[in-house]
Amino acid sequence: MFCEEKVAQIAAYLLSKDGGRMAYLKLMKLMYLADREAMNRFGEPLSGDRMVAMPHGPVLSRSLDLMNGTVHGDDGWNRWISDAENYELRLQTPAPVRELFDELSDADLSVLDNVYDSFGFMTKWQIRDYTHEQCAEWTDPQGGSFTINPENVFRALGKPEHLVRALSDRMRELSELDRITDGLK
Repeated sequence: MFCEEKVAQIAAYLLSKDGGRMAYLKLMKLMYLADREAMNRFGEPLSGDRMVAMPHGPVLSRSLDLMNGTVHGDDGWNRWISDAENYELRLQTPAPVRELFDELSDADLSVLDNVYDSFGFMTKWQIRDYTHEQCAEWTDPQGGSFTINPENVFRALGKPEHLVRALSDRMRELSELDRITDGLK
């Protein structure tokens, strides 16, 4: 299920590994790749966000809205992240410590560390190009956007078909639960 506080902490943790500032395109790609890696390891994403194909590659829909400021989050996002100039985001807190990341488990941090170690050195354009070339679940939406189905991610990750179905069904159930609980707020 999507949790703004957890997404903010994911973004903040990645920002902290990169000196506290980062282009939001690069941050989005790192977050997407972290969700993808979590799906590979655990059968579900870290963020609980909806994956979407857009012209610059795959993104996390609600997270992108928070980054772009098209949706004003609750105190979760704004407490951790602030806008910077030139399409960059920065940490509100200069050097957060592990204890502050209370929404992130050690397993979550392991995924984030692995993704940052693998891709953090890339520029925003290099990581964008990487997701175009290496994330087989993404296809160019020709200027539009569409949802990336979990089945396609699991297939791109090489999961056997019986697991693709079972894991995708589980993610659909969690998504439906998220939709229902959002309606109760």
